Amino acid sequence: MIEVFGLTKRFGARTVLDGVSLHIRPGRVTAIVGPNSAGKTTLIKSILGLTRGDAGVIRLNGRDIDAEGRYRADIGYMPQIARFPENLSAADLFRMMRDLRDGTQRDEELLDSLRLREHLDKPLRVLSGGTRQKVNAALAFLFAPSLLILDEPTAGLDPVAAGVVKDKVIAERAKGRTFILTTHVMSDLEELADDIAFLVDGRIRFSGAVTMLKRMTRQLSLERAIARVMDGELAA
Repeated sequence: MIEVFGLTKRFGARTVLDGVSLHIRPGRVTAIVGPNSAGKTTLIKSILGLTRGDAGVIRLNGRDIDAEGRYRADIGYMPQIARFPENLSAADLFRMMRDLRDGTQRDEELLDSLRLREHLDKPLRVLSGGTRQKVNAALAFLFAPSLLILDEPTAGLDPVAAGVVKDKVIAERAKGRTFILTTHVMSDLEELADDIAFLVDGRIRFSGAVTMLKRMTRQLSLERAIARVMDGELAA
Protein backbone atom coordinates (compact mmCIF):
# COMPACT_ATOMS: atom_id res chain seq x y z
CA MET A 1 0.00 0.00 0.00
CA ILE A 2 2.56 2.61 1.16
CA GLU A 3 6.33 2.33 0.87
CA VAL A 4 8.70 4.93 2.25
CA PHE A 5 12.36 4.78 1.24
CA GLY A 6 15.08 6.88 2.90
CA LEU A 7 12.80 9.81 3.73
CA THR A 8 14.73 12.73 5.16
CA LYS A 9 13.30 16.08 6.20
CA ARG A 10 15.16 19.00 7.74
CA PHE A 11 13.90 22.26 9.16
CA GLY A 12 16.94 24.49 9.21
CA ALA A 13 19.72 22.71 11.07
CA ARG A 14 17.29 20.25 12.68
CA THR A 15 16.78 16.85 11.06
CA VAL A 16 13.22 15.74 11.81
CA LEU A 17 13.20 12.59 9.67
CA ASP A 18 16.51 10.84 9.17
CA GLY A 19 16.41 8.26 6.40
CA VAL A 20 13.05 6.75 7.35
CA SER A 21 12.10 3.58 5.48
CA LEU A 22 8.74 1.99 6.20
CA HIS A 23 6.25 -0.43 4.61
CA ILE A 24 2.55 0.00 5.41
CA ARG A 25 0.87 -3.30 4.65
CA PRO A 26 -2.58 -3.24 3.01
CA GLY A 27 -5.65 -4.29 4.95
CA ARG A 28 -4.02 -3.66 8.33
CA VAL A 29 -3.87 -0.97 11.01
CA THR A 30 -0.35 0.40 11.36
CA ALA A 31 0.25 2.56 14.44
CA ILE A 32 3.01 5.17 14.24
CA VAL A 33 4.17 5.77 17.78
CA GLY A 34 7.03 7.45 19.61
CA PRO A 35 7.82 10.20 22.08
CA ASN A 36 7.00 13.84 21.44
CA SER A 37 9.06 15.44 18.64
CA ALA A 38 9.95 12.01 17.24
CA GLY A 39 8.82 13.00 13.72
CA LYS A 40 5.38 11.34 13.61
CA THR A 41 3.49 14.42 12.42
CA THR A 42 6.09 15.22 9.77
CA LEU A 43 5.93 11.65 8.46
CA ILE A 44 2.15 11.83 8.14
CA LYS A 45 2.28 15.25 6.50
CA SER A 46 4.82 13.86 4.03
CA ILE A 47 2.50 10.99 3.11
CA LEU A 48 -0.34 13.49 2.66
CA GLY A 49 1.86 15.72 0.51
CA LEU A 50 1.53 18.63 2.95
CA THR A 51 5.30 18.79 3.27
CA ARG A 52 8.01 17.60 0.90
CA GLY A 53 11.03 15.60 1.97
CA ASP A 54 14.58 16.76 1.26
CA ALA A 55 15.45 13.23 0.18
CA GLY A 56 13.73 9.90 -0.23
CA VAL A 57 10.71 8.46 -2.01
CA ILE A 58 7.12 7.73 -0.97
CA ARG A 59 5.08 5.31 -3.06
CA LEU A 60 1.38 4.56 -2.90
CA ASN A 61 0.31 1.33 -4.58
CA GLY A 62 3.66 1.12 -6.35
CA ARG A 63 3.62 4.66 -7.76
CA ASP A 64 5.56 7.68 -6.52
CA ILE A 65 3.23 10.23 -4.98
CA ASP A 66 2.80 13.19 -7.32
CA ALA A 67 3.19 16.86 -6.54
CA GLU A 68 -0.31 17.61 -7.84
CA GLY A 69 -1.81 15.42 -5.11
CA ARG A 70 -4.19 13.39 -7.26
CA TYR A 71 -3.47 10.32 -5.13
CA ARG A 72 -5.10 12.02 -2.14
CA ALA A 73 -8.54 11.33 -3.61
CA ASP A 74 -8.23 7.83 -2.16
CA ILE A 75 -7.15 8.93 1.33
CA GLY A 76 -9.38 9.81 4.28
CA TYR A 77 -7.73 12.01 6.88
CA MET A 78 -8.91 12.66 10.42
CA PRO A 79 -6.64 15.29 12.01
CA GLN A 80 -6.35 15.51 15.77
CA ILE A 81 -7.93 18.98 15.72
CA ALA A 82 -10.15 19.79 12.74
CA ARG A 83 -10.39 23.40 11.54
CA PHE A 84 -13.88 23.91 10.14
CA PRO A 85 -15.37 27.09 8.59
CA GLU A 86 -17.18 28.53 11.61
CA ASN A 87 -19.92 30.22 9.56
CA LEU A 88 -21.11 26.95 8.01
CA SER A 89 -23.48 24.40 9.44
CA ALA A 90 -22.44 20.76 9.57
CA ALA A 91 -24.90 20.08 6.74
CA ASP A 92 -23.26 22.84 4.65
CA LEU A 93 -19.85 21.25 5.26
CA PHE A 94 -20.96 17.78 4.18
CA ARG A 95 -22.78 19.25 1.16
CA MET A 96 -19.69 21.18 0.10
CA MET A 97 -17.50 18.08 0.38
CA ARG A 98 -19.99 16.01 -1.63
CA ASP A 99 -20.03 18.67 -4.35
CA LEU A 100 -16.23 18.64 -4.50
CA ARG A 101 -16.20 14.84 -4.79
CA ASP A 102 -19.22 14.43 -7.07
CA GLY A 103 -19.79 10.84 -8.14
CA THR A 104 -17.56 9.34 -5.47
CA GLN A 105 -18.87 6.42 -3.41
CA ARG A 106 -20.20 7.57 -0.04
CA ASP A 107 -20.25 5.99 3.39
CA GLU A 108 -22.62 7.84 5.73
CA GLU A 109 -22.84 5.15 8.40
CA LEU A 110 -21.17 7.31 11.06
CA LEU A 111 -23.75 10.05 10.61
CA ASP A 112 -26.26 7.63 12.08
CA SER A 113 -24.15 5.60 14.50
CA LEU A 114 -22.70 8.80 16.03
CA ARG A 115 -26.16 10.43 16.05
CA LEU A 116 -24.97 13.40 14.05
CA ARG A 117 -28.04 14.02 11.93
CA GLU A 118 -29.77 15.92 14.75
CA HIS A 119 -26.84 18.39 14.75
CA LEU A 120 -26.46 18.89 11.01
CA ASP A 121 -28.36 22.17 10.81
CA LYS A 122 -26.46 23.79 13.67
CA PRO A 123 -23.56 26.18 12.95
CA LEU A 124 -20.22 24.44 13.47
CA ARG A 125 -19.14 27.20 15.86
CA VAL A 126 -21.79 26.21 18.43
CA LEU A 127 -21.05 22.49 18.43
CA SER A 128 -19.24 21.00 21.40
CA GLY A 129 -15.70 19.72 21.01
CA GLY A 130 -16.92 16.15 21.11
CA THR A 131 -19.55 16.72 18.44
CA ARG A 132 -17.00 18.46 16.20
CA GLN A 133 -14.77 15.43 16.61
CA LYS A 134 -17.66 13.23 15.49
CA VAL A 135 -18.03 15.41 12.39
CA ASN A 136 -14.29 15.01 11.87
CA ALA A 137 -14.61 11.21 11.98
CA ALA A 138 -17.62 11.11 9.68
CA LEU A 139 -15.82 13.23 7.08
CA ALA A 140 -12.76 10.95 7.13
CA PHE A 141 -14.87 7.90 6.24
CA LEU A 142 -17.39 9.71 4.01
CA PHE A 143 -15.94 8.79 0.61
CA ALA A 144 -14.99 5.19 1.46
CA PRO A 145 -11.25 5.67 0.87
CA SER A 146 -8.91 2.69 0.67
CA LEU A 147 -6.44 4.40 3.05
CA LEU A 148 -7.43 6.25 6.22
CA ILE A 149 -5.03 8.27 8.35
CA LEU A 150 -6.40 8.83 11.85
CA ASP A 151 -4.59 11.16 14.25
CA GLU A 152 -5.77 10.64 17.84
CA PRO A 153 -9.23 9.59 16.60
CA THR A 154 -10.82 9.04 20.01
CA ALA A 155 -9.52 12.26 21.60
CA GLY A 156 -12.42 14.29 22.97
CA LEU A 157 -14.98 11.55 22.40
CA ASP A 158 -17.13 10.05 25.13
CA PRO A 159 -16.72 6.28 25.69
CA VAL A 160 -19.76 5.37 23.58
CA ALA A 161 -18.66 7.47 20.60
CA ALA A 162 -15.06 6.24 20.94
CA GLY A 163 -16.36 2.68 20.79
CA VAL A 164 -18.37 3.47 17.67
CA VAL A 165 -15.30 4.87 15.90
CA LYS A 166 -13.15 1.90 16.91
CA ASP A 167 -15.84 -0.54 15.77
CA LYS A 168 -15.90 1.30 12.42
CA VAL A 169 -12.14 0.92 12.05
CA ILE A 170 -12.36 -2.80 12.79
CA ALA A 171 -15.25 -3.28 10.34
CA GLU A 172 -13.53 -1.38 7.53
CA ARG A 173 -10.25 -3.19 8.09
CA ALA A 174 -12.17 -6.45 7.63
CA LYS A 175 -13.24 -5.11 4.21
CA GLY A 176 -9.59 -4.65 3.23
CA ARG A 177 -9.10 -0.96 4.00
CA THR A 178 -5.73 0.22 5.30
CA PHE A 179 -5.22 2.47 8.31
CA ILE A 180 -2.41 4.59 9.69
CA LEU A 181 -3.09 5.43 13.32
CA THR A 182 -1.37 7.76 15.76
CA THR A 183 -2.50 7.82 19.36
CA HIS A 184 -1.20 8.05 22.91
CA VAL A 185 -4.14 5.98 24.18
CA MET A 186 -2.68 2.56 24.92
CA SER A 187 -6.07 0.85 25.00
CA ASP A 188 -6.71 2.04 21.43
CA LEU A 189 -3.38 0.58 20.32
CA GLU A 190 -4.06 -2.72 22.05
CA GLU A 191 -7.48 -2.95 20.45
CA LEU A 192 -6.72 -1.75 16.92
CA ALA A 193 -3.07 -2.02 15.91
CA ASP A 194 -1.81 -4.91 13.80
CA ASP A 195 1.60 -3.35 13.11
CA ILE A 196 3.76 -0.82 14.92
CA ALA A 197 6.27 1.68 13.56
CA PHE A 198 8.25 3.22 16.40
CA LEU A 199 9.98 6.54 15.72
CA VAL A 200 12.71 7.97 17.93
CA ASP A 201 14.61 11.14 16.96
CA GLY A 202 13.44 10.84 13.38
CA ARG A 203 14.57 7.24 12.92
CA ILE A 204 12.66 3.98 12.88
CA ARG A 205 13.63 1.96 15.92
CA PHE A 206 11.16 -0.86 15.28
CA SER A 207 8.76 -1.70 12.46
CA GLY A 208 6.71 -4.88 12.35
CA ALA A 209 3.77 -6.79 13.73
CA VAL A 210 2.55 -6.16 17.26
CA THR A 211 2.95 -9.88 17.96
CA MET A 212 6.60 -9.68 16.92
CA LEU A 213 7.26 -6.69 19.17
CA LYS A 214 5.74 -8.46 22.16
CA ARG A 215 7.79 -11.55 21.43
CA MET A 216 11.06 -9.63 21.03
CA THR A 217 10.52 -7.65 24.23
CA ARG A 218 9.09 -10.66 26.13
CA GLN A 219 6.09 -8.62 27.19
CA LEU A 220 2.43 -9.62 27.21
CA SER A 221 1.02 -6.09 26.90
CA LEU A 222 1.71 -3.64 24.10
CA GLU A 223 2.14 -0.81 26.60
CA ARG A 224 5.01 -2.59 28.34
CA ALA A 225 6.54 -3.64 25.03
CA ILE A 226 6.54 -0.01 23.84
CA ALA A 227 8.08 1.08 27.14
CA ARG A 228 10.95 -1.34 26.51
CA VAL A 229 11.53 0.26 23.11
CA MET A 230 11.44 3.76 24.61
CA ASP A 231 14.02 2.68 27.19
CA GLY A 232 16.31 1.64 24.36
CA GLU A 233 16.19 -2.04 25.24
CA LEU A 234 15.42 -3.05 21.67
CA ALA A 235 17.98 -2.30 18.99
CA ALA A 236 16.93 -0.82 15.65
